[in-house]
Amino acid sequence: MTEWAVVYMGACVLGWALIERRVASLPITAPMVFVALGLLASTDVLGIIQLEAGRVSSDIKIVLEGTLALVLFSGAAALRLRRNAALTNRLLGVGLPLTIAVTWVIALVLFGEFSIWEAAIVGAIVAPTDAALGKAVISNPRVPRRIRTSLDVESGLNDGISLPFVLVFIALAEGSLAEGDIIDTFVRSIGVAAVVGLGVGLAAAWLQVRAERAGWMGPSWSRIAVVATALIAFATSDQLGGSGFIACFVGGLSYGQATRDRLAANDALINDLGDVLVQVSFLLLGAVVIAPALGAASWQIWLMAVLAITVARIGPVALSLIGTHARGPTIAYLGWFGPRGLATIVFAVLVVSERQIPSTGLIVTIAAITVFLSVYAHGLTAGIGANRYADWFEANGRPTDFAAQLSEDSS
Repeated sequence: MTEWAVVYMGACVLGWALIERRVASLPITAPMVFVALGLLASTDVLGIIQLEAGRVSSDIKIVLEGTLALVLFSGAAALRLRRNAALTNRLLGVGLPLTIAVTWVIALVLFGEFSIWEAAIVGAIVAPTDAALGKAVISNPRVPRRIRTSLDVESGLNDGISLPFVLVFIALAEGSLAEGDIIDTFVRSIGVAAVVGLGVGLAAAWLQVRAERAGWMGPSWSRIAVVATALIAFATSDQLGGSGFIACFVGGLSYGQATRDRLAANDALINDLGDVLVQVSFLLLGAVVIAPALGAASWQIWLMAVLAITVARIGPVALSLIGTHARGPTIAYLGWFGPRGLATIVFAVLVVSERQIPSTGLIVTIAAITVFLSVYAHGLTAGIGANRYADWFEANGRPTDFAAQLSEDSS
């Protein structure tokens, strides 16, 4: 990137900071604004941020991967999984695999040029959700807390769960992995990452708790240490052959559990840094990924994107809730608010790095259009949808309804 690109990104972040509170009541989200700013800076408009040689440059890839790593670590550190196990397990254990499978089938039907494994890549990369695209959905206090928190937990976990599928499908598509080696790949990718993440998270937590109690560590460096811990977990796992993203999630989870109620709150820096990097990432996505995709998208790609955020999400969520007595509005709320965002594009960048996949361009275009559609569809409906669901729940929620049971259990 050029110096002017850095100036532009800095100006965009500063401008949003100046008006963020003023526009908080409007159906406008930060990702919506930053994607639009990225499109404005793209090659065909202002030309401030340009795609290098038709590929995502290494510095942009580092920003995207680093952002997702920090978001996964900080999100996991804040989780209290035990309170949300029932609903989260259904969304992840049933809903996520079904979403991958349904999207896989849709891709095969719509795109005859796909091999079976290329279509599988599409299914895996567009499955993870991103709660940041519709914060009102998980922050509205009128919505049952377990519904809100479970959507948040789901978005934190499904990135790590989907990644091994992406890696395996990429290897199968390029012919570098025999089908009999799939289990070994899953075990190595997840196992190494889990061990590294657990070890780094617990070790960092133990050291920081002791340092604070001894008076050796001040609040500023305590916050910096959290960022360093996330980076150590990612890089160590990556070097040892595991998934850096899974290591960050497991590391954040173990760190959060080990420091809760034992260490003064020190997550402000990683949360603020993650928030800034997420918006910068959406700006870069708009400029170098979404802008070219908009010019290349066919009607089949647009239909694929629509089906990915509707049928392929709502149907599996409905099936995952069979037997829970959840009623239509609860199913619709959980099903519709599964926005696709940063993880989908990061996974698409992994596809770009594999030169042996014939349909790389088409896969990335599908991912970009799906994220673009989701940013605006879910961003515009988040506030309205949360309020309408809350109105329905307050008027009609009964103890027999799954959402009511969750709400009572969490009160």
